[in-house]
Amino acid sequence: MAVGFAAMAGMVDAIGFLASGGFFLSFMSGNSTRLSVGLATGAPYIGMVALLLFSFVVGVTGGSLIGRKGALSDKRRQSLILGIMSGLLFIAPLLAGQNMLLAALCVAAFCMGAENTLFERDGTVSFGLTYMTGALVKIGQGLATLFSGGERLIWVPYLILWLGLVSGAAIGAALFAVFGIASLWLPSAIAATFALALTLADRALQ
Repeated sequence: MAVGFAAMAGMVDAIGFLASGGFFLSFMSGNSTRLSVGLATGAPYIGMVALLLFSFVVGVTGGSLIGRKGALSDKRRQSLILGIMSGLLFIAPLLAGQNMLLAALCVAAFCMGAENTLFERDGTVSFGLTYMTGALVKIGQGLATLFSGGERLIWVPYLILWLGLVSGAAIGAALFAVFGIASLWLPSAIAATFALALTLADRALQ
């Protein structure tokens, strides 16, 4: 699931990057750097990138609040978050079609923030799904462990996670060239599929 979620994030980020002219919907380190550069140079995009950052944080907050005080199983909680993401990612291209591109991008950024809470434990994210800096660090550390005679394959899961995001981004970019921002309907469908699968799995365990 984690690889599938990472691929979905890669799609959304690539589509948003192309639709916005070089800004991110999930990679907020990049947006933070662009915000700082914009503030220093007086760039006109400051407001947009600030709204994307804000939307992402609100998404994380919203995703973290889901099920926090309830008795939801992990699968049920994940399916709810994915269901919300699916609906919002479906709506985003419709907003863009009404000349509300920034609103569409903010909605998608909200979804990417929420996605990072899918594997939350005790209020803390187990690992990021929409950014891969941590995964690349784990790959490097795992290779160092390998070269020093330690566990040989500890780095492989992180490599697979990274490949998932990169593959998803490539698919998203290819789709955008044909369908534009309507390409967001594919990750919307993927999120809905995962939500349904998790709901069925949760019912099977009851």
